[in-house]
Amino acid sequence: MAEYTAETALIVVDVQNDFADPGGNLYVRGGEEVVEAANREIAKAQRGGALVVYTQDWHPEQTPHFQDHGGVWPRHCVQGTEGAELHPNLEVEGPVVQKGTEGEDGYSGFSVRDPETGEEGATELDGILRERGIDRVVIVGLAQDVCVHETAKDAVGKGYDTELLVDVTRPVDPDAAQERLDELKDLGVHLS
Repeated sequence: MAEYTAETALIVVDVQNDFADPGGNLYVRGGEEVVEAANREIAKAQRGGALVVYTQDWHPEQTPHFQDHGGVWPRHCVQGTEGAELHPNLEVEGPVVQKGTEGEDGYSGFSVRDPETGEEGATELDGILRERGIDRVVIVGLAQDVCVHETAKDAVGKGYDTELLVDVTRPVDPDAAQERLDELKDLGVHLS
């Protein structure tokens, strides 16, 4: 059970229509269940005085991230589309960090990677957290084995005390989910 203080941030990863809605282009099975659970956690975080920050895949129309341009993923979360919007039932009261805006792979809320050159760059997330004096993060959202995993991995790597609320996530590949969670645990991520 996560505890929240002013030095904690709740990071809500990619709770967007394309992932959380059964009609989305890259629907994560059970993703719609994450919305209500995330809202409960958001309310709890706010009561504790914690920062709540959101990440949002925000891809251009054409990007090497997508299968039709040589990538591994079907088209999803294209800028300005309904699929890219945060789920309409999600309580959004805090900064939103968009990732993949220039066609990069945006798996982690903290970083992006050029899919052709492998060059990495930072998002504004770490700066937002450091500016607020955050030393602990709690992570929820979609998808557990992709963007949630990479965000948690980066968070612990950047020195944040990191907790992942497993019940407030869903994986793309349930068969690989436990292995990915074990990897995070080995890195020092607290699984709740």
